[in-house]
Amino acid sequence: MDGKVWLVIAAVVALGLAAAAAVLFVRVLSARRLLLDAGIPLRDKALFWVAVVYTLSPLDLVPDPVYLDDIGVLLLALRSLHAAAAAAAAGRSADRTA
Repeated sequence: MDGKVWLVIAAVVALGLAAAAAVLFVRVLSARRLLLDAGIPLRDKALFWVAVVYTLSPLDLVPDPVYLDDIGVLLLALRSLHAAAAAAAAGRSADRTA
């Protein structure tokens, strides 16, 4: 294959990863309303802010043309925050029934 073809393929992959990271970043920011919930542990709230800072930071574990590390951090933050919110909601509903 020609060198230009590989360059185009690399650019398309990089743009796809950047788009995925951007979508996850927006989802993390939209999940910040969960941070107002008093039942969410501080650890999960801190993980949210760490994910935001890491995504915006110019320092990365993997160079920025490859957004896999940013995507991983954002997914971890979303999963942790939603799990903590579900546990807090379950705890509140158990308190109401008791």
